[in-house]
Amino acid sequence: MKVDRLCRGLAVGVSMLGLVGLIAVPASASSVPPIVRKAFQRVCENPPPGMAYCHALRRTDVAMQPNTGVPQGYGPADLQSAYNLPSSSAGVGQTVAVVDAFDNPTAEADLAVYRAQFGLPPCTTANGCFHKVDQNGGTNYPRFNLGWAQEIALDLDMVSAICPNCHILLVEANTPFNSDLYKAEDRAALLGANAISNSWGGSEYSGETSSDSHFNHPGVAITASTGDGGYGVEYPAASRYVTAVGGTSLTRASNARGWSETVWYNGPGSGTGSGCSAYMPKPSWQTDTGCARRTVGDVAAVADPYTGVAVYYNGAWMVFGGTSVASPIVASTYALAQNPAGAVTDGSTPYGHPASLNDVTSGSNGSCGTYLCQGQVGYDGPTGLGTPDGVAAFIAATSLPAAPSDLAVSNPSQSASSLSLSWADNSSNETGFKIERKSGSGAYAQIATVGAGVTSYADSSLAANTTYTYRVRAYNARGDSAYSNEASGTTAKGAYQVFDNTSARIVYSGNWQQRAVASAIGGSVSYSASPSAGATLTWNGTDLTVVMVTGPQMGIAYVVVDGLIHVVDLYSPTQQYQQSVYVQENLASGPHTVKVTPAGAKNAASTGNTIALDALEVR
Repeated sequence: MKVDRLCRGLAVGVSMLGLVGLIAVPASASSVPPIVRKAFQRVCENPPPGMAYCHALRRTDVAMQPNTGVPQGYGPADLQSAYNLPSSSAGVGQTVAVVDAFDNPTAEADLAVYRAQFGLPPCTTANGCFHKVDQNGGTNYPRFNLGWAQEIALDLDMVSAICPNCHILLVEANTPFNSDLYKAEDRAALLGANAISNSWGGSEYSGETSSDSHFNHPGVAITASTGDGGYGVEYPAASRYVTAVGGTSLTRASNARGWSETVWYNGPGSGTGSGCSAYMPKPSWQTDTGCARRTVGDVAAVADPYTGVAVYYNGAWMVFGGTSVASPIVASTYALAQNPAGAVTDGSTPYGHPASLNDVTSGSNGSCGTYLCQGQVGYDGPTGLGTPDGVAAFIAATSLPAAPSDLAVSNPSQSASSLSLSWADNSSNETGFKIERKSGSGAYAQIATVGAGVTSYADSSLAANTTYTYRVRAYNARGDSAYSNEASGTTAKGAYQVFDNTSARIVYSGNWQQRAVASAIGGSVSYSASPSAGATLTWNGTDLTVVMVTGPQMGIAYVVVDGLIHVVDLYSPTQQYQQSVYVQENLASGPHTVKVTPAGAKNAASTGNTIALDALEVR
């Protein structure tokens, strides 16, 4: 009974919104910005937890137009031009499914008007092109809801605009409860859809990882809108098994493409969704470093209602926006790519072809201060890798990538903590590369992944004076390539560590006397008059420098390294401090021990037989 009342409330509420015109746009479930009056409205209300809402936005400053004249908003020719799509020839034999809630009883009739208006071939139940079912696969359709009915019309029109040769499957869930929408999702895959569009979503929740099974349909390209509330993450866009589709503002331009795009944002509470998932683990094919979990989104398409699309619903033309526009555009682009059965397995496909997308580099959907909400060159949260430029970015790999070759490791800056890797890319179907490293006789471990087409990597935070060995392999949705050749490099030794004679690391024995000497740079100088006295330091490393006083009163010293005695005559005709009296480098890797002790003897010209230690320097 509660569900019935809620559904009726949603239907009545959205129906009333259709009469109001210019209204306030409510904030999405993923953000709490101030209410802003705009010339468009959300056709589906924000739901309580456990339910989703559609992401369609209808322009209210554009009058509903009867089926006469030329509709306002972008039509199929505009979208096909903007995204360089082979719509007239590709997509034959492909089925794009649209999953939505509630029923649109005029869906097929409205679709016929849209397609006739733009000269697209008929898509009807009679000719086998259009098929409508409930979430159980039958014809017991759910109740009507105005907002969701308009969402359905929008989705069907966008599939038609992008892939007029595709068959269309409409699956209507009983309610917007997640449980019903997930059943409808599974039904669409079971009925053989090649691509499924989901123009809806809701707040993330802790149990969403267990819901991922409903979007894990290997061989089916599944898209999901990232939301219309600006910076923030929704589910199912956060699922690794979907291609999360963000939104842009699309305008004509006097450039080679003829179009330009920026991140879609109409002010607080209105713009494409994006961000870092609160729960979803990061998939291997995402290599951005500002989010430890799944980053949203992956790609984008037009969504700004002010650069919106023409939609026909129940006797009138309207202009719509929202990421509800973008999701079916990308799902239909997957269909145009005509991937073989089983090729698409998750949201990784576009990551194998980033150069085959229109990079959106400007605009933002919030104030997070990073690429998670700001357009930039390369990957960013609001538009992912970019918008379609043909279908190449949506062609999934059907075979393993070729192994990289010519791996080389260098240290051009003689760094003590980093090495530079480079290799040759011998494949055109990788999603990225996996980099593995070992030191000595240890086992290899994967240390990083980089994206498709990347052929270099800087490995940092390494130990000084250490040799590392590397290997690299390419990967895609089909699996990993063979390994490249192995290559090794050695970090520089780095700076010396200086242990002054007052350091606790130097252990003294015997009759040492301590006194400050004004000209001693190192501070206090330790004198010894006892031949049995010593100063000992143990260190891990390969190099040693002993720094002592060499004045005329100094005697001969023994420097004992790992038990081997080296004699140092410290006599100098003048008082000299901070002198390197003994250096030994390129020892085997430590640990080592050095002991400095007086020999009890003096140079013939010396006035004494004591020694004075300033410091021990090791690395």
